[in-house]
Amino acid sequence: MTMIDSKSAAALDRLHEAMAAHVAKDELPGMVTLVGRGKDVHVDAIGAMAFGSDEPMKRDTIFRITSMTKPILALATMMLVDDGVLKLDEPVDRLLPELADRKVVKRIDGPLDETVPARRPITVEDLLTFRMGHGLILEPTFDPPFPIVLAAKELDLVMGPPDPRTPHDPDEWIKRFGTLPLMYQPGERWQYNTGSLVLGVLVARAAERPLAELFRTRIFEPLGMNETGFSMPADKTRRLPSNYMTNYATGKMEEQTTSGPSLWAKPPVFPSGAAGLVSTIDDYLAFARLLLDEGIHDSKRLVSQKSVQLMTTNHLTPEQMASGGPILGGQGWGLGMAVVTAPDEVSSVPGRYGWNGGYGTFWFNDPSQSLIAIAMSQTSDILFNGTMNEFAKLAINS
Repeated sequence: MTMIDSKSAAALDRLHEAMAAHVAKDELPGMVTLVGRGKDVHVDAIGAMAFGSDEPMKRDTIFRITSMTKPILALATMMLVDDGVLKLDEPVDRLLPELADRKVVKRIDGPLDETVPARRPITVEDLLTFRMGHGLILEPTFDPPFPIVLAAKELDLVMGPPDPRTPHDPDEWIKRFGTLPLMYQPGERWQYNTGSLVLGVLVARAAERPLAELFRTRIFEPLGMNETGFSMPADKTRRLPSNYMTNYATGKMEEQTTSGPSLWAKPPVFPSGAAGLVSTIDDYLAFARLLLDEGIHDSKRLVSQKSVQLMTTNHLTPEQMASGGPILGGQGWGLGMAVVTAPDEVSSVPGRYGWNGGYGTFWFNDPSQSLIAIAMSQTSDILFNGTMNEFAKLAINS
């Protein structure tokens, strides 16, 4: 931690007090936060690894970052675009022939055999912007029992939550996915999650290496992200906190056991580009700083400035932003991450970008302030009960 002035120190004290109050009220057992401007980085570890535990949260605690995997996948994709291996406007058919000649259901709640031809192929950019024509259905309820939703469940594709994991390897997964029609025409609508699952398969094929190896050689090793991956040595799994979420039927906080430590001691069958990574707050800082520095790390360019700009610029129409419902929350979407397009309750200046993870992790960069803000817990509730909005406001003003 570097020296900070008294005004910033007071603001960081307010941030600590606010987050510690949530822990004291048993809304979560603990968390780690980070606020960074340039070389000034403040990290705060609060509370414990589990309810009823004496083991404290630490700066090097390893977290399941779930959907904060998506921006990392987008970065890997843009590195391949820089290399000339991929083009954003190219159809995915070359690398994913399983998805050629798509059909689209006539009605989102209709039979799977009532379809029309897709007006155009799915492109690489469609996957990055979540406009491929398939994803989570938010209305009338989350993943309603429509035929296309039930068919994906019968195929064990696991299109939504990261756990339980799909039992299929990437080739089998994309083969099964390819038997389904699309929900909407490519480019028509923003829909969460599926684009990253498909993109992970495509990127590995484009790079001619497993996704884990691509991430390691192109991103993690150059950035020194030594604690980030799809799995970890068994002796490190003790550094994973317990995972909690409120059961809204009972109103009680419950420990979630589908992502226990033993699961992370071996590589997954399907490395999920949507939600498959674990990381630490300092590792994710290295990734966030690369984007804030527009692709340069330690005076070396790892990705082009143009690619970073494409990642962090909104690509959606106002109608597509509105269709994102509570997941997108009225924000725009760049490539693999949300982008704030107008002043909001957190900041008077647009341009903030980042994303969160459904198990209770949160990140944004604010280029207007050269600010990086990260909060990591393993309690999903903090994403929905206002805690992260409070964190964002206090971090902006620190």
